[in-house]
Amino acid sequence: MSQGQKTTAATVLVLEADPTMRRLISLGLRHRGLEVIEAASLATISSTDIQSLDLLILDVDDGVSCDWALLQTIQEQPELSNLPKVVLSWDPPMEGKSATLTTIEHCVCVNKPFDARALHEGVDHLLLERTIEQDAQLARAEEALLATYRKDSSPSVWPIITAAGLFLAVIGLLFQFVLVMIGLAIIVIGLLLWTIGWHSRIERTPDIAFSVSK
Repeated sequence: MSQGQKTTAATVLVLEADPTMRRLISLGLRHRGLEVIEAASLATISSTDIQSLDLLILDVDDGVSCDWALLQTIQEQPELSNLPKVVLSWDPPMEGKSATLTTIEHCVCVNKPFDARALHEGVDHLLLERTIEQDAQLARAEEALLATYRKDSSPSVWPIITAAGLFLAVIGLLFQFVLVMIGLAIIVIGLLLWTIGWHSRIERTPDIAFSVSK
């Protein structure tokens, strides 16, 4: 899987009824550094193991015949249907019963008897496809997230309007304050002039009275 999603080795489920064949396949995959879960049937696989899978190796043979119903059962399970699959079968991939493989994405059929190299090439091919696809999905998700961030963080006119309103309110308050101060200054000056004039009249009154008495 991609480095952004998973740092450990890919996990492969080997679904093989024959214990000897299952063991041989698992040993080869582990030798290549892959994590392997072995199972004889779907019933023995836990939900935790299913969630950790990156690829499924499935043997559809039942003795000398092929049981393609097993592949159909797997395709009907959402948690398994999207997994890349390597199908082991005696039948060539394009014969009647195996024609269903052409409708399954990320599926490789390896005919038996097979060379281990053919199996490993199919596994490597599917895991590489899965890595590329998941990296592309991650890139698309990051691009969508960045697009949302750019949209949400784009400049808005409302902060500017709010600042302009606040500025006008401050100017209005300052203007009222200045008017109040001017009014108070006029009152103070008027009181001072009135007081000075009143004292002047008092001081002149005795002189007038004294002049009349002579």
